Amino acid sequence: MFSYLYLYQDWALLLLRLALGAAFIIHGYPKLFKGLAGFAGWLESIGIKPGKFWALVAAVAEFFGGIAIVLGAFTQIAAARIAVDMLVAMTKVKLGKVKFVELEKSGWELDLIYLAASAILLTFGPGRYALDFYIRFGY
Repeated sequence: MFSYLYLYQDWALLLLRLALGAAFIIHGYPKLFKGLAGFAGWLESIGIKPGKFWALVAAVAEFFGGIAIVLGAFTQIAAARIAVDMLVAMTKVKLGKVKFVELEKSGWELDLIYLAASAILLTFGPGRYALDFYIRFGY
């Protein structure tokens, strides 16, 4: 039986890539270009050492990973790095310290959505409307 869902799969993956990629460009930009030292100090304060190294790793994964996901270039590599970033955020920063949803501060519900979106791109790839597709198939 033919499924109409299949017709829209590539559009859905494009929409997911644009939303996730844009969110991570916005998250990574200030860390990478405006506050890497402050971010590194905060990482050290929560026990992630060496803070400078891991701050750079996280900021690069978020900013350049976001760009890669928007373009659909190296999508699954970028999605894997963002998934790891979200797992660390959820386990080291929020799990057991904040509720799933908090009104006055950030809960971990958004981290879970980012993790799920990354896992979808990691599993299904970027879809037809991506540089990865054109590099691989040439059309």
